Amino acid sequence: MNPRHHLDQATVVSFAAGALSQEMAAVAATHIEVCRLCRERLSEAERIGGALLGQQQPAADADAARGARLREAMLDLLEEEPKLEADAADGRLRSTDAPVDADCLPRPLQPYFGRSWRALRWRWMAPGVHMIRAARGSGDTLILLKIAPGKSMPIHSHQGTELTQILQGAYDDALGHYAPGDVADLDNEIQHQPITAPGVPCVCVAALDAPLRFPGWLARKLQPLVGL
Repeated sequence: MNPRHHLDQATVVSFAAGALSQEMAAVAATHIEVCRLCRERLSEAERIGGALLGQQQPAADADAARGARLREAMLDLLEEEPKLEADAADGRLRSTDAPVDADCLPRPLQPYFGRSWRALRWRWMAPGVHMIRAARGSGDTLILLKIAPGKSMPIHSHQGTELTQILQGAYDDALGHYAPGDVADLDNEIQHQPITAPGVPCVCVAALDAPLRFPGWLARKLQPLVGL
């Protein structure tokens, strides 16, 4: 697997600092598990974070404020480091993970959805769209989505952050083609309309820290029913 869409550097730093919610961290970890490039970036962020922590003296500041300053310092230092680049042509930074049981969900998702694909109990959400919402977590929304091939989803933007990892199938939107292993790391400035690729259903896991924003009146009417 050679993902083309990766986590934003700020997301990697927040993951390394333990600053993501449980739900966001689960999606980020699912991507990192299959993406060697993001594992390299995470290792670098952890190295820099450890060095910065070692230089810090005990302070009376609130933990949240100190953590924010630490993440900013980590990002500043990472910008000075040589950038890592995935190069499919010569095989650099390819994942060398061993094959896994085809019925096993990714390990970071198992505490929320169980271990087995076959055991999943999908809930009908709309024609061609099924969903499973995680019952546990810290407050953000974590869902599995299964969308039929060739289906256009409603155009939408985000009131907060959306982190979506493709597990099976694929979709296209204005940002590009997203296939298994790719992650969409989106903020409230992005508006898009995913259209699933032909062939097989698109299955993805998504974490959201705020409801979506739909410009269409029908999608807005249905939004309370699906809870997104």
